[in-house]
Amino acid sequence: MPTTRSRNLSAGALCDDPPLEVSEVQIAGYQRNIDLRLYRRAGGRALPVVLYFHGGGFLRGSLDDADFAARHFAERLDALVISVDYSLAPRYPFPAALEDAYRAARWAESAGRAHGGNGKRLLLAGYCSGGHVANGLAFVARDRGDVHVEAQTLFSPMLDPSMTCLADERRVTSDISPRQCAASYRAYLPQASQRMHPYAAPLESTRLSGLPPTFIATAQNDVLHVEAETYAARLIGAGVPTQVARYASVSHEKIANEPQALQDAVRFFQSRLERVAVASA
Repeated sequence: MPTTRSRNLSAGALCDDPPLEVSEVQIAGYQRNIDLRLYRRAGGRALPVVLYFHGGGFLRGSLDDADFAARHFAERLDALVISVDYSLAPRYPFPAALEDAYRAARWAESAGRAHGGNGKRLLLAGYCSGGHVANGLAFVARDRGDVHVEAQTLFSPMLDPSMTCLADERRVTSDISPRQCAASYRAYLPQASQRMHPYAAPLESTRLSGLPPTFIATAQNDVLHVEAETYAARLIGAGVPTQVARYASVSHEKIANEPQALQDAVRFFQSRLERVAVASA
């Protein structure tokens, strides 16, 4: 997949301590070129790759919004972190964001080597709609068979276009409302049939086996925490190694940058990488 643009960013302009090499490249996406922002410690080679997907309810979000979480992973994991600026609805509805994610994964496996990454050791992480995209990519990777995902972490993911598993907003002090969720799903999934597609509606899927080990972080003050925890239970029932943690006094908007949730995600990824290393030794 050709890279159409590449530029270096000043790591100091983003964060002075600890130093990271930060750069951007542009690759061909599904319907348009998409930007990737790469984070790595200086001198790292053949590192596992974390693909990170920002939130924003499919309608908003940027690489800058994802910077804190992406930087956290890069500073604490021995990994190349690639933040993906996937296409947004309503201009680019399903499956644009998902196919952009797939192309980023394929790029990481090939051209990512020049940036110190080993795309055959792939981890996924995403927040809100980015969690939806990351999880959808896990389905695509399993079904197409040309991308291997070792583990994924989902922060307050949007997983249920039917909106049948939302928490009662009268009992949850949530900063995202059912109305906002409905508007997001209508924009990204404009056709009713799309809202039942297993890549878009994993709670409707009867085929969850074979998905990668998963960590799901939910927020107490979030109407989405019920669907995410329901999904975790279904993954466990399908034999997928799954951990789930709900963070008290945390809102939907805060969970992506919640230090404890991020650190728990780092530990989860570390444990999965260690298991793979032991198994391959």
